[in-house]
Amino acid sequence: MAHMDLHNTYPALSDLRRRAQRRLPKFVWEYLDSATGTEATKHHNRRRLDRVGLMPSVLHGEFEPDLGVDVLGARLPLPFGIAPVGMSGLIWPDAEGHLARAAARAGIPYGLSTVASQSPEDLAPHLGAHGWFQMYPPRDPDIRADMLARARGAGFGTLILTLDVPVASRRERQTRSGLTQPPRLTPRLLAQVALRPAWALGMAQRGMPRMRMLEKYSTATATTLSSTAHVGYLLRTTLDWDYVHRLREAWDGPFIVKGVLRPEDAAPLAAAGIDAIWVSNHAGRQFDAAPASIDALPGIRAATDLPLIFDSGIEGGLDILRAFALGADFVMLGRAFHFALAALGPRGIDHLIDILAKDLIANMGQLGARDLRSLPAAFALP
Repeated sequence: MAHMDLHNTYPALSDLRRRAQRRLPKFVWEYLDSATGTEATKHHNRRRLDRVGLMPSVLHGEFEPDLGVDVLGARLPLPFGIAPVGMSGLIWPDAEGHLARAAARAGIPYGLSTVASQSPEDLAPHLGAHGWFQMYPPRDPDIRADMLARARGAGFGTLILTLDVPVASRRERQTRSGLTQPPRLTPRLLAQVALRPAWALGMAQRGMPRMRMLEKYSTATATTLSSTAHVGYLLRTTLDWDYVHRLREAWDGPFIVKGVLRPEDAAPLAAAGIDAIWVSNHAGRQFDAAPASIDALPGIRAATDLPLIFDSGIEGGLDILRAFALGADFVMLGRAFHFALAALGPRGIDHLIDILAKDLIANMGQLGARDLRSLPAAFALP
């Protein structure tokens, strides 16, 4: 096949998203793309990002913008990373491996979920210097200690505690698709698989994904549960402040809490020794009346000097600049990288990284912004 310039054919994430939908069985697409309720929060994230205007600035001469940022004691070459997504292996065979390797090549963080389809040990050979492990909190303290030891032993240096999943969300669209955990291919789902040969061939070679980290701790993996109440919920507890303190004591590296939207939570989290706050509404997948994450960001920025990580709704470099202008120190993308992987296989991940970098450079040129620290001065009220 002749070399194809991907930027001519797929210049934006929206192009990758459309191709991903054509390549995935419907039940897999519904898992990846859906939110909860009427999906109002998911769409609100996009609308509110579009309302954030940035004032162009002229006559700055020639310059090459610096896309690097300092986060959690590390200098990173790009201001974004790959967010953890549960059961990535359902989206594409060896998804976690492909994502981890691409992140390592680019020098950016890769986040592995507790409920990923590969374990920390599986990812150890592929991690770069910025492996982040996302924990759903187990009830049993011995399991908690073992999970932390496994993550650390595999090379994950940063811990993420997700706060905004106290109970299973309903995700009605996902439920209607017929997906269960572990995935069980009913005749209805098999008919969808038959229409997607590339996905089907890959899954036939690797086998249907399982939550490999949790298999050590659970005897319930053979139980078929709804896809919104998987085996992880049989092990986990609902978080409180005591749990946060215990986890801080147990982990000797950078510690991020994910899913914060209230400014008043920032000071107690700082007092608990948290190293960074991740402002997120879980991309609308948990609670359909949540504010847009971008609307919550300025208030939290005003309430704390802690580094702020941001997600929910990011679709390009301009959205990353919007988040930085309102106080973010780093941005993570989850769905986006899975769209890219499903669209083009492993090369899609590298292509999306390149899309985001090129989009950042183009828009920073319009703003006269030589680096990301100068963005707040360019912010214009919507």
